[in-house]
Amino acid sequence: MVFNASPAAAATYEVKMGANNGMLAFEPSTIKAKPGDTIDFVNNKLPPHNVVFDKSKSPSSEIASKLSHEGLLYSPGQDFKVTIPEDAPTGSYEFYCQPHRGAGMVGKIVVE
Repeated sequence: MVFNASPAAAATYEVKMGANNGMLAFEPSTIKAKPGDTIDFVNNKLPPHNVVFDKSKSPSSEIASKLSHEGLLYSPGQDFKVTIPEDAPTGSYEFYCQPHRGAGMVGKIVVE
């Protein structure tokens, strides 16, 4: 008998840039993901926003650079997606919004 295990389907998670309550925050601020999963960052409130992964607070500065999106999004509903590379080391990848970092607009993806 032969058993074929099919790989788990990759998941997609949505992160709002600018919380529904008007706070300068990513919502949710922490996502647990696996290699192959996609995170859809959606412009929500108080733009402009972007997502920059902190190379010094990530297990791989190369992966952090690949995930960053430094271009600013200005309109509600604009989005961009990042997919966790298959070779991403496990650990916490911290990110921030450049214009609102000082206001505490930070988050992280925990790659499992």
